[in-house]
Amino acid sequence: MLKKVTLTNVHTGRHFTAIVDTISDDKAMVGAGRASNETAKVSDVTGLDERLQRATGKKPSMDDRVALFSGLAKCFERNISAVKSFQLQASRVKSARYRGAIGEICYDLSQGEKISQAMEKHSDLFGTEVLALIRAGEEAGQLTEVCRMVATGQRKTAKIIRKLKGGMIYPGIVLTIGLIVVIIMSFTLVPAMTKLYGQLKHDLPFATVMLTKLSDFLIHQPWAAAIPVVGLILLFKNMGRIMRVPWVQKVLVRFPVVGPIIRKSAATVSFRALAMLIEANVRLSQALLITADTASHIYYKTFFRRIADHIGNGLTLPESFLLESHWLGDDGRNICGVMELAGETGAGTEMLNEIASDYEEELDNIANQIDKLIEPFTIVILGSLVGFLIYAIYSPVFSLGGALLKK
Repeated sequence: MLKKVTLTNVHTGRHFTAIVDTISDDKAMVGAGRASNETAKVSDVTGLDERLQRATGKKPSMDDRVALFSGLAKCFERNISAVKSFQLQASRVKSARYRGAIGEICYDLSQGEKISQAMEKHSDLFGTEVLALIRAGEEAGQLTEVCRMVATGQRKTAKIIRKLKGGMIYPGIVLTIGLIVVIIMSFTLVPAMTKLYGQLKHDLPFATVMLTKLSDFLIHQPWAAAIPVVGLILLFKNMGRIMRVPWVQKVLVRFPVVGPIIRKSAATVSFRALAMLIEANVRLSQALLITADTASHIYYKTFFRRIADHIGNGLTLPESFLLESHWLGDDGRNICGVMELAGETGAGTEMLNEIASDYEEELDNIANQIDKLIEPFTIVILGSLVGFLIYAIYSPVFSLGGALLKK
């Protein structure tokens, strides 16, 4: 249920309105970030107004998550209580869903629940990997480091996503225009061209035949023209859920540009979490299982679980890494060399943090060059589309004279 909270400053009389997604007025006031010098008036948002607010209001975003966890890290670092720490983040987030979650988490914490237990009730916002990291931080007594790690990782991911979106604006516009042109031609030019060549009984090129079949399909099922638009909307809306599907992860990791980003992002979080747990003297097998839960990719989940099995069977960490290095891609052998060095020197946590730092640096470099990396693929896609359209339309025109002379 949506709550509309109107906050009024008792000194200036200025009003601030916040929409909070929760069922309790008290939680709504906490989620709105009510200060000590403000009065609050809470009202329910129902009916059509609620549907409009949910459709047009601010959606939960990665920026909200970054703001929440970076603020929590600063508060925990200064030994501020958990309830107060979450209360201080209410004014930093922008979506009604995050505001409501903060209000409910504060209530659950005041009832004696752990932070991980309170956040697990909002798994749609935080995801299984982040929740696993929070549990690991509680286990290791390093919630500050975990929150800072989550904020840093999400900030880098957001930066890469913004770069990808920025780089895809121009090709997206061109492809959209190209699709519109194809649809318009399918309803106008292609039927006339097909009728003419049908009367001449002249064979059409394969590309033109394909365009003709598309035209016939759209003429008889005009609603199908909306399928690409609806498909793209659903794809972007459910991108996070799709990216968590194992077979999708296995496919994407093979792509030239996207694959390295996914691998390095998963490795950064995983190795940093393992180093933190080992440094906190968590039992190695348990640390590996927790790390497997924090991993965002199926390959890294499988890798750390198998390492835990090998450790249980009496193998050392470097030997286990060597046996399962194929899950780590092209960098597997290099990582095994680092772990062998760690085994000889006893500097396991330092080496794991070094691996994570190297991956973070590489991710920064990729983020700065992402637009240049996707440019060749954009040119190939646009060139293929334009070439297909030119050949499909002009090839029959060039052979029109021969068809007429034959007739």
